[in-house]
Amino acid sequence: MEKGALVQRDGETYAIVPHLPGGLCTPENLRTIADVAEKYNAAALKITSAARLAIVGVQEQDLDNIWKELGISPGAAVGLCVRSIKFCPGTTFCRMGKQDAVGLGSKLDELYHGYDLPSKMKIGVSGCPICCAESWVKDLGVIGTSKGWRVVVGGCAASKPRIAEVLAEELTMDDALSVIEKLMCFYKGQAKSQRLGALIDSIGMEALKEGVGL
Repeated sequence: MEKGALVQRDGETYAIVPHLPGGLCTPENLRTIADVAEKYNAAALKITSAARLAIVGVQEQDLDNIWKELGISPGAAVGLCVRSIKFCPGTTFCRMGKQDAVGLGSKLDELYHGYDLPSKMKIGVSGCPICCAESWVKDLGVIGTSKGWRVVVGGCAASKPRIAEVLAEELTMDDALSVIEKLMCFYKGQAKSQRLGALIDSIGMEALKEGVGL
């Protein structure tokens, strides 16, 4: 875990996830990843559900050299922290975009990727209500509308699925960032190994809103 590696089904090889915020990368990034994976006989390159690129099936003794040659920091694939911030193309690239998902998603990645929390957290930032970043089934979701950002909380797509609930709407980007900062502080102080949805189920949505100052 300290090397950002997850043991695979065979119990011998590992998968690693270089950190490419929001899945955005340069041709140089891709060439480097491909070259390193080939050099160290990786079993596969896998595009993950979090829009990341995993290098699968490498040997433990090669991990240090692989990270050194990649020159990319590890993605937060394990541990009690913000695991991933998935964001869609938003108004940067997509004709359907209502808000700047790349801008907000990149800022959230800068602030919270790997941020320690009582349990794991996944974040999805969608630039329009179509929700390509699956914001409604993330612990924290942000959705762009024609009137601003909608923040939704408590979603989960695991073995006990949960649809998120609306925390705040019609926010500017700065207001959304402020609400999220307060939410992170409240969750970190209140939860005891619970994911955010489980905390909401135990205290109620109104208590969460009060704790966040809404």
